[in-house]
Amino acid sequence: MCGIAGVYLRSGEPSPEALSQAAHRLGHRGPDAQGYWFGARVGLAHRRLSVIDLAGGQQPMASQDGTLHLVANAEIYNFVELRQRLQAAGHRFITRSDVETILHAYAEYDLDFVRHLHGMFAFALYDRVRDRLILARDRLGLKPLYLCAADDGVAFASELKGLLPLLANRPEVEPIALVQYLQNQFSSGSRTILRGVERVHPGELVVIEGGRILQRRRYWSATEVVTSEMSFAEASRRFDELFTQVMIEHMRSDVPFGLFLSGGVDSSVLLAALSRLQDRPVAAYSVGFDAPGMVNELPRAACIARRYAGRYHSYTLSEPALLGLLPRAVWASDDLMRDYANLPVLHLAERAARELKVVFSGEGGDEVFAGYGRYRVNCLERWLKAMRHHGTGGFRTSVMLGGRTAGGLFGAALWSVRQEARRPFIEAWQSAPNHWSDLQRMQYVDLTTALPDNLLAKADRMLMACGVEGRLPLVDHRLVEFGLALPDRLKVHGSQGKHFLKRWAERLVDREVLYAPKRGFHVPLRRCFDDHLDWLQRRLPAHPAVREWFRPSGVAALLARDAARGHLGRPGFALVQFALWHRLLIDGAGADPGFQADPFELLA
Repeated sequence: MCGIAGVYLRSGEPSPEALSQAAHRLGHRGPDAQGYWFGARVGLAHRRLSVIDLAGGQQPMASQDGTLHLVANAEIYNFVELRQRLQAAGHRFITRSDVETILHAYAEYDLDFVRHLHGMFAFALYDRVRDRLILARDRLGLKPLYLCAADDGVAFASELKGLLPLLANRPEVEPIALVQYLQNQFSSGSRTILRGVERVHPGELVVIEGGRILQRRRYWSATEVVTSEMSFAEASRRFDELFTQVMIEHMRSDVPFGLFLSGGVDSSVLLAALSRLQDRPVAAYSVGFDAPGMVNELPRAACIARRYAGRYHSYTLSEPALLGLLPRAVWASDDLMRDYANLPVLHLAERAARELKVVFSGEGGDEVFAGYGRYRVNCLERWLKAMRHHGTGGFRTSVMLGGRTAGGLFGAALWSVRQEARRPFIEAWQSAPNHWSDLQRMQYVDLTTALPDNLLAKADRMLMACGVEGRLPLVDHRLVEFGLALPDRLKVHGSQGKHFLKRWAERLVDREVLYAPKRGFHVPLRRCFDDHLDWLQRRLPAHPAVREWFRPSGVAALLARDAARGHLGRPGFALVQFALWHRLLIDGAGADPGFQADPFELLA
């Protein structure tokens, strides 16, 4: 995978220095090479992580006639089949790179070309003849892409850090995104934590001409899925063929790959499938915690690894080690995410990067096949929640801070937008087709909010921060369409979620693994602050970024309550992370703090 950045100005020439700085800020995404292309008003920058066609896939990549120029952060999984079709239509390829298929597909199919691409991607393609720049992002949002449309033109980058050198002014915090982060753990939709900077949506194509956005359109949406009434036997036959094809495409690589193994259903299914579909042994990586009262998942993961993995690496993280990872995890997150699991994933990525460039991971299985407990809440409870919180049928109604607590903590700007916290969930719920069941609606809400803007963002940022590409077969759009289309009775059976996938996987994975109670992934990070609560009480209310957005008296009262309980609560941790993020991304312009930086020195 890679990092990309660029500008399309309304007039004047792009700044090589600004694009060089943008590429430098994205160096972790592509440590193997960098390249630039400059036109009259267009500049493109690329950082490369070499995975396919190590010698010949350099970017920016140009068409043979020099009219098309491309920078891509992509793995086009169906490039073999697509290349054959394009060659039959008369196209001549000059590399073995999967990314070259993007250029030829555009030349053949014009703006419909994105529909022919299977994979994870975010790219910018400049057409010199039409003088238009095309930005596109994959269907589920595995790869990130940000843009900023300003008076002088449009800038874009894979991460906010890469976009900062291309902005004309010092970035400001967007209050709606900040409220969403505080209440939901992440922000979602178009807005990002930086005012004026937007996400390119999953499944979206953006056309820019003359330095202005001409059109934005969705080329794919899960709302087109229609429920298929079928038996388990029929669904199983269809899934056999589909899953095998998806896995074969995802395994295409010119470098070795491994797998992150949690010991749960999804990663276990992937490990079993990888071991069945190839002769090479698979390297598996797991992490656990050395903390009182924590359930250690490592023994179960080790048992699965002994059966399927060729090499197994397990790591135990102590609380001090977790704390030392925090600054780099906040930096790597880029857009604020209050997800404790960022830290162990970052640790695994750093260890895997010592010998691999590609790692498989099981994100998406719960959304695609309805595994979460929140999908099985009884009707009465959902009805009561819907009466109090309108718009989502009683789903996704809880927030971190209640009205009284938020009122004492939020500054005026945050308080004025407090109702925006649930808007992405409401819009997703209400945009789902009327003929869908409530279970499908719940899946859809998560597939379009929490999945791309939290889980997939976590996987992308933590792995790419270490120069590792993550491959997530369970969120291939064909599997998503299959999972959404399954009748509810095949997804939820009594108190059991993810029923179809578990039953189908009985041929691959032991039933003890498939039907074990879902425990989640708990990280003992809040305990790491137990010896620093007095320090936080003194320093955090006076922190400049905290004072700007929160009531210092409310922050002090919150931390006093935490100190009385003897541990830092979720709201306190959210404030600590926001202060660290502001120091690293706004004040520090996105510079890498490195591993094992002291968070308290950064907050001082």
